[in-house]
Amino acid sequence: MSMKATLSSMKTKSLFLLISFMLAACQPYRFKGTEYIDPPPAPDFELTRADGGHLRLSDLQGQVVLMFFGYTSCPDVCPTTLTDAKRILKGLDRKADRVTFLFITVDPERDTPEALGEYVAAFHPAIVGLTGPPEELKAVWQAYGIYVEKESLTDSASAYTVAHTSRLTVVGADGNMRLSYSYGTPYEDILQDILHLIP
Repeated sequence: MSMKATLSSMKTKSLFLLISFMLAACQPYRFKGTEYIDPPPAPDFELTRADGGHLRLSDLQGQVVLMFFGYTSCPDVCPTTLTDAKRILKGLDRKADRVTFLFITVDPERDTPEALGEYVAAFHPAIVGLTGPPEELKAVWQAYGIYVEKESLTDSASAYTVAHTSRLTVVGADGNMRLSYSYGTPYEDILQDILHLIP
């Protein structure tokens, strides 16, 4: 092949790569999480914070809210999820103040505000632990489709464990349900999605 033909071929390939890149850049962002079709408003609730004060979900409108239901005695899923929460909040850097991570208990019998406060602070000071009266919590679990079942244990220091839904839910800054993630989703994928949701 002549030098002229080689240069022509290289130019054609370069032009093709440039066009491919431009077309890819024009494509709408595809979220890694499961998207809600026609995002509905997130069910509002008011629960008790670790400091004894109250938090209403609707008061967080304007922020992206990540919501996980778990408990402080959880042996695996909850600490793993909160470790990912720490990485996500750290990865957001200066945009972290536009995101709130809520850890809502499924074990109000043991998870007092004080216990929740100590637990979430061990992962990241910005994570908000929430509890409340059992009936109020049950209403929140039901509103978000969270399965919660106490399971008795024998020959264990803990009298029981709690089986629960382990999905992470994301509420957009507009107060609508936007995304959910199954347990084990790479935190990098969640972080990338959140960065696209931040207004």
